[in-house]
Amino acid sequence: KGNKEITADAFIAADGAGSQIRRSLLLGGVERFDYMQSWLAHGYKELTIPPRNGDFALEPNALHIWPRHSYMMIALPNLDRSFTCTLFLSHSKSGQTPGFDQFHSAESVKDFFKAEFEDAFDLMPGLVEDFFNHPTGNLGTVRCSPWHVEDRLLLIGDAAHAIVPFYGQGMNCAFEDVRILDEMIEQHEGDWQQLFQKFESERKPNTDAIAELAEENFYEMRDATADPVFIRKRELETKLESLYQDFYSKYSMVTFRDDLPYHVAKVLGNEQDRLLTEIAASCEDIGQLDLEEVISKIRQFYDKAAALK
Repeated sequence: KGNKEITADAFIAADGAGSQIRRSLLLGGVERFDYMQSWLAHGYKELTIPPRNGDFALEPNALHIWPRHSYMMIALPNLDRSFTCTLFLSHSKSGQTPGFDQFHSAESVKDFFKAEFEDAFDLMPGLVEDFFNHPTGNLGTVRCSPWHVEDRLLLIGDAAHAIVPFYGQGMNCAFEDVRILDEMIEQHEGDWQQLFQKFESERKPNTDAIAELAEENFYEMRDATADPVFIRKRELETKLESLYQDFYSKYSMVTFRDDLPYHVAKVLGNEQDRLLTEIAASCEDIGQLDLEEVISKIRQFYDKAAALK
């Protein structure tokens, strides 16, 4: 309780998306401090599919997605054999687009889920209780600049670059901040100003990239996963990953390639996605494709990665 004064050579602020340290910079701690907080029109609510007869009610080794274009629901397995379902829906109803604000009764929730998620509805005996007892969360992105104040202060993690969760990279990105900062501290031997400047210049292009990728992936999950061309593209990616060790889908580039910075994965992944989408649109069955010809085209992109790093 009360105020406490702390002195140090330098402060590293990792106080999260709602950072009070960042707020102090915005309110006059730094001249010409740039800050942007952008919200998706959608919020989210967590629901539950419990175990059925002591086992998983759905295939556990999968991400389940119910894409509905202007909204969606996903389900992921838990160790207790339940599934956590997350409904992503606009905060406000608009025309034919549903919103959280339209649900005021148990019947309105049941009617919606019966109509839109009938197979899941039958597996959710606690739906109404979950819906009204669980809070509706917000989905936002934070960007700011600069991250540092001379040699005295540095923002890292969500305090500097909070993102939406659709690549599952928020925590990983923050841990990467720590790893890279730790390496730089050894290199700069107490020159905090040079360290902070170099850290921001190296990390910001990557944190901006993963913020954009995360938003892109939300719209892809919501809108594209029900599209036949997208489904063929994913089938093609899965086939290529099983046959060629040097092939990575865009999602795998972002999630599993620790040698590819986010900004490289974004450029390379988007180019590769455009090519694979064109190929998937040109056929009705990927079994008709010459996969050697496909992988040779893709490898042309991989030469660009070395130049972008």
